[in-house]
Amino acid sequence: MEHQFKGKWITSDEFCDLKSVNVFHKQLEPIEINAVAQKNSHILFRKKFTAKKTETHIYISADDYYKLYINGKFVCQGPAAGYPFHYYYNKVDISGFISEGVNTIAVHTYYQGLINRVWVSGDDRHGLILDVIQDGKTILASDESFLYSYHKGFSEMGVYGYETQFAERYKSGTESEGFYNADYDDSAWKQAKLKKYVDYELFLQPTKMLVFEDIKPVTEQDENGITADFGAVYIGYLYAEAEGKNGDALELLFGQELDENGNVRWQMRANCDYREEWILSGNKDILNNFDYKAFRYVRINAPKGCKIENICLKARHYPFELKAKPVVADETLLKIWDLCVNSMKYGVQEVIQDCMDREKGNYLGDGCYTALTHAVLSGDTSQIKKLIDDSMRSGFINKGLVTCACCSFMQEIAEFPLMMVYLLYAYYQLTGDKEYLREKYDGVREILDYYRDSYLQDNNLLSNLDKWCILEWPEPFRDGYDADLTQGQVCKEVHNVINAHYIGAIKYFNKISELLGYADYCDEKPIIDAYIGAFYDKDRHLFRDNVKSEHISVVSNVFALMYDLSPDRKTEESIIEFIREKGFTSVMLFGAFPILSGLKRLGKKELIYEFIKDENAWQRMLREGAKVTFEGWGKDSKWNTSLFHLTLSYAAVFLTDWEKYE
Repeated sequence: MEHQFKGKWITSDEFCDLKSVNVFHKQLEPIEINAVAQKNSHILFRKKFTAKKTETHIYISADDYYKLYINGKFVCQGPAAGYPFHYYYNKVDISGFISEGVNTIAVHTYYQGLINRVWVSGDDRHGLILDVIQDGKTILASDESFLYSYHKGFSEMGVYGYETQFAERYKSGTESEGFYNADYDDSAWKQAKLKKYVDYELFLQPTKMLVFEDIKPVTEQDENGITADFGAVYIGYLYAEAEGKNGDALELLFGQELDENGNVRWQMRANCDYREEWILSGNKDILNNFDYKAFRYVRINAPKGCKIENICLKARHYPFELKAKPVVADETLLKIWDLCVNSMKYGVQEVIQDCMDREKGNYLGDGCYTALTHAVLSGDTSQIKKLIDDSMRSGFINKGLVTCACCSFMQEIAEFPLMMVYLLYAYYQLTGDKEYLREKYDGVREILDYYRDSYLQDNNLLSNLDKWCILEWPEPFRDGYDADLTQGQVCKEVHNVINAHYIGAIKYFNKISELLGYADYCDEKPIIDAYIGAFYDKDRHLFRDNVKSEHISVVSNVFALMYDLSPDRKTEESIIEFIREKGFTSVMLFGAFPILSGLKRLGKKELIYEFIKDENAWQRMLREGAKVTFEGWGKDSKWNTSLFHLTLSYAAVFLTDWEKYE
């Protein structure tokens, strides 16, 4: 049973009468979004309440986000992003923070207001709701007796990435400083307002709360400031203490690497200019960052006489405990294993993301590989289920789903919903959980029906897609694939890869149907025959890119290998030899996994290990100093490479035995 809140959604004067703005639309049918609320709004709430020192839980949610403090101590933050009709709340045991008698609760809420891949924002929705429960009784519920104020310390300095987050200028010593402390003077604050238009349906967040870890740096000081190296790229917040003159401006430069001169590269490869400011008050100040960044280094440039100390990176990540073991003893493979494990431990956040700097996006396609890797390594399958559930909820926008779930940025990539069917079957292989298969069955059927009804032609092949076919990314790793895949236009061509994914999805859905005792979704043979008839080159024993082209690329063959679409074993060997000839790293994010998966299906373990050990694959990352996986085989693989990107951590999947159920 979901918690029934006694608390009401509360907000500020600005937001209380605003109606929500629709931000959802099909990618090729854009709409005008007329949000009016102030972006980058930091809204604080406080309330004193009486409690006993006993077992206490809080039920809490906010839009877009909150950080919770009780009696001056930080407790937690959340929630994971959700759609308004399935919005998440958190249940947290706060017993250790409660005192006998009068207590103070303070919540820092945030409305970002940008259209991006992070939250459903830019929609004029903001608010806070909470209940505090002791001994089965509600002792505190959000209402108009709460006080609120806007935080005066934050101002923006521009935007990072793809409208992903605001660069922060933090001014210490404002009247908002220490708002969470019990003795803070809130006499000038206003009474909270009830949110007039409430359209949320609240559900308990099915995944765990984030955990935090203090990472201490190696520092180097000079006359102009200090440089800190935290040893690896982490996701989190910079903590520092400083003393200087009132109005002293400290320049904060964050980076994932050093440049050729040994300076922090704050104008990062990932197209984020990680530059912020901290304005001192003249007292002993503590830096307050609200939004997180992905960084290894920080350079603090400070006026002469300014004292900086106690620098720390407060890393945030999803709880992780390694449960899997590698089945290899090879030293190189074990280094790659450790690289992937470290990436999973420190990279996964409230959701599975691709990169945590430029986009922070809950990408379905990248997530299929990453969520599987996380579950294989940790034994925790909740992120798989959340990715599938959140993605399938996007069907209200488009029955064929959108690319990033629970956000206001609308993009559609044709392969991703089809890849999800493989992930659902892999979930069963890990857990044996048929009930979840049954729960998702009708929804997956509707997705396949949508592809069939919208795109399948009389020749049993898909074409005329109004979704972007990403194929492989970035484009140079498509090996010259011969099809016009321009994003933002209908793909009229009958090309190989989307049809391979469609058949693969049907094959895995038929496996799921068999497990549940249902009839096959459809007969696979006619569509496989159509695929072979359209794309197979019987002379070269390989698959072409396009029905109108003789061109053969690696990427047009790797999915045939993964999904077992070859007419005979000779073709499979030809594909493997073709990959050897072109090189394993001729493909990348979406192409390398199917190669390894196809080889696993064929029992070619030694070849899997050979490819994983390719000098230009994971070993290249390690040579370039990687402690976590890059967004590519090396720093120069893309024009906007993130140096902490989770997708290529999937090498670990093939270095352990994980399928418990077949």
